[in-house]
Amino acid sequence: MTTKRDYYEILGASKNASPDELKAAYRKMALKYHPDRNQGNKEAEEKFKEVNEAFEVLSNQEKRSLYDQFGHAGVQQGAGAGAGGFGDFGGFGDAFSDFFGDIFGGGSSRRRRPRRGADLQYELGISLEEAFSGTQSKIKVTRRVMCEKCHGSGAKSGTSSQTCSDCRGSGQVRLTRGFFTMAQTCPRCQGEGQVVAHPCADCHGQGRVKATESINVRIPAGVDDGMSLRVAGAGEAGERGVSPGDLYVIVRVREDARFQREDENLICSRHISVSLASLGGEIEVPTLEKSVRIHIPAGTQSGTIFRVKGSGMPRLRGSGKGDLFVKVIVDIPTKLTKDQKRLLVELAQSMGESHLDADEGLFKKVFGK
Repeated sequence: MTTKRDYYEILGASKNASPDELKAAYRKMALKYHPDRNQGNKEAEEKFKEVNEAFEVLSNQEKRSLYDQFGHAGVQQGAGAGAGGFGDFGGFGDAFSDFFGDIFGGGSSRRRRPRRGADLQYELGISLEEAFSGTQSKIKVTRRVMCEKCHGSGAKSGTSSQTCSDCRGSGQVRLTRGFFTMAQTCPRCQGEGQVVAHPCADCHGQGRVKATESINVRIPAGVDDGMSLRVAGAGEAGERGVSPGDLYVIVRVREDARFQREDENLICSRHISVSLASLGGEIEVPTLEKSVRIHIPAGTQSGTIFRVKGSGMPRLRGSGKGDLFVKVIVDIPTKLTKDQKRLLVELAQSMGESHLDADEGLFKKVFGK
């Protein structure tokens, strides 16, 4: 005859262990030898039975007292329940639902609440001018909306949802797997605890239908490419009339042929002649509101950048606008008349360009002609 092992030894707990300490020890050992984690291992299966039997006795104060006084003989009647269901074990059932429920598919018996509607995303292209001034845009969005015929209930007019007969309204059903009794989401009602016996003809019991609707979106002045604008409640309708999701509009600002943008600042290029760069003068440059004139000092070099304060983009957060930066590019002429060439040679000679030929030397050196 095989001698039974000490229950405290099986659980790895001391004889003066508190109920909480016993429960913690049980959890550790039960997880170690659980059949789902040791499939086909007969030794682990036997040890798992021992663990269940030990905890069934020691978790019951009366049985534990008898065991402490008389050993296995004191609890011989009624012991060995390790192969039964967890509902027979008193404190064991609580330990199982607390710990193994989340691991092996059980868990809370509360029914699943109807879900909030899903959020949606929409990409909207706008021009740089629209980003500058702000605008109102009407977009079309296809989404699930609340069924008007059943008002989101999913039930045919004159009827209502009924308590699920499989889970009796709890949203979960209990299954036995080997040594465990576990709870899982009810497959019939999907955890809601209610079923629609007579579904609405329009939404087929879903409470929502697909529809394409126009939605007004306000684009604030100064919006930048890639920014997300939230339209509260414009997402999909929630289940059974709960709150809808939101719509997130991703702004895409199209490229502009005149300007480059860096945050709230704008950058543009203007070509000027050699004579203007040399003598100085004024040029006209565009902005997103109106054209402005800027002064070009005499002797301006190609690549010089001028700042036009307050002619950039509006600041999205804060007041005022950014700046406009104008880069001037000095154009070198590639075709000149004889008179222009002569005047340019005379200018070069007056500036000490003595190494040049009297007539065409400058152009051979500078223009390769």
